Amino acid sequence: MMAHIAAIALGLIIDRTIGDPPNWPHPVRWIGSLIMKLTRKLNRAPHAFRNGFLLVALMAGGAFAIAYLIVSLAYEVHGIVGFFVEAVLIAVGLAQKSLKDAAEEVHQPLLRKDFSKAREKLSWIVGRDTEHLNESEITRGVVETVSENTSDGVTAPLFWAFLLGAPGLWLYKAVNTCDSMVGYQNEQFSRFGYASAKLDDVLNFIPSRITGAIILLSTRNKRGLTLRQRFAEWLRDAPKHPSPNSGWLEAATAIQLGIELGGVNTYKGVQSVRARMGTPIFKLEAHHIKETVAHMHLAVFWFYILFAGGAMIFEIA
Repeated sequence: MMAHIAAIALGLIIDRTIGDPPNWPHPVRWIGSLIMKLTRKLNRAPHAFRNGFLLVALMAGGAFAIAYLIVSLAYEVHGIVGFFVEAVLIAVGLAQKSLKDAAEEVHQPLLRKDFSKAREKLSWIVGRDTEHLNESEITRGVVETVSENTSDGVTAPLFWAFLLGAPGLWLYKAVNTCDSMVGYQNEQFSRFGYASAKLDDVLNFIPSRITGAIILLSTRNKRGLTLRQRFAEWLRDAPKHPSPNSGWLEAATAIQLGIELGGVNTYKGVQSVRARMGTPIFKLEAHHIKETVAHMHLAVFWFYILFAGGAMIFEIA
């Protein structure tokens, strides 16, 4: 157990400092490529709904089995080899540095008031139309993305790593990738992607709420709210989000920063109105991107401490 906890810690450090070097092969790309191939074969009437369950079962089970085999063989060679292999597998499945770097790519041109470049960089990380966004709306796009993905990309995979090791993390990553590729409510994927979307919701249910609570507890509230007031607003606003999990992150961020998230987004020219979360005490500005990234780092640190501490207590007991 102690080696397992240490491997997760090393994985976090590798991800925080090195991240994913550009142009290196990444398992998520391989998973995505296989999902595309299977989707072309399986997303066909009249069995699209049933085949959607088959897709996510194959991807999750395959990712778990391959990671389990790699880690097991590595530990068979030597305990130290197994430790480092598991740490690297965990690091590759996390996205802390990737999120920070993506946010910084938008933040830097915003500081220079180069809104054209900021909009271009934002379009790389969000699905909404960005061509006509002002500084506040560009900032909102980054803040919402970093906030939501603090759980999706970091603490949720950590949660499953604590429960099932590197294989558990990669089971989660496979499901999450299925959801990101086919879990859409549109004519093409509404039936086929149902299983992927719902399983991703289930796997992220606990981590998203724990992470949101940690943000409320570990970061400074710029409005001077008491802990009770923060949680009351959080419980009021988080369920407004169309996603059953994302709202718990975005609402916590909005409450702590004294800003408002949500509002009108445009996707391929079609407006989508999202419920508003938080109270707009402060106008959204570029510095809120840096503060949201700082929230992510704090939340990940305390998430690790919480689960590592719990695991050590369980081991001692």
